[in-house]
Amino acid sequence: MPFAELPERAAWTHQSARSGFEVVFFRPIDTGYLLEGSTTAVEDGQAWIVDYRIALDAAWATRRARVTGRWSGGSGSTLLETDGPGHWRVDGEPAAHLDGCLDVDLESSAVTNALPVHRFGLHVGMEGSAPAAYVRALDLSVERLEQEYRRIDDEGPYQHFDYRAPAFDFACRLVYDESGLVVTYPALQHALPEHPRGGTEAPLEAVVPDERR
Repeated sequence: MPFAELPERAAWTHQSARSGFEVVFFRPIDTGYLLEGSTTAVEDGQAWIVDYRIALDAAWATRRARVTGRWSGGSGSTLLETDGPGHWRVDGEPAAHLDGCLDVDLESSAVTNALPVHRFGLHVGMEGSAPAAYVRALDLSVERLEQEYRRIDDEGPYQHFDYRAPAFDFACRLVYDESGLVVTYPALQHALPEHPRGGTEAPLEAVVPDERR
């Protein structure tokens, strides 16, 4: 079952490993999609804010991401650019350690888990590897993160995926709504205060494991 059209906006409340809030706006552009959002949070006694602007092509591969952040005692900005086939530059410098990655994954964000599942279009029982350019929340450092997604049986309108990040020795089950946005990610809980298409309240849970902090 393909995902429905993206909403104009979505929002998550970070409630467990950190306390905070995220909002993102989706905009179709000539080459694909533009995601513009922010997350503000307090985690382990440190407050931070991360703003992001992510350009995707029509196949949901990341082409450009500008990530800016402010935290106690510092601030920064990182620009990631890729040619599409998986060759990256970070702040204008070649980043060979990211070769083969097609996605950006923000430690601060719930929305970037939508990118690989949209790009894969997996049927039930299929799986895919999704190495990503992983941007840390506090210092905006960029590293490679190997990830695996396996689609399992749906429940109603929700698609379910078994997710693994071997570097963190972490695995969980992710649940996505009709638009392909994550609604359950077990260790940091999120709530959606409004329906993505505007109006009624809808529950949303998600988790960012402690290992990824």
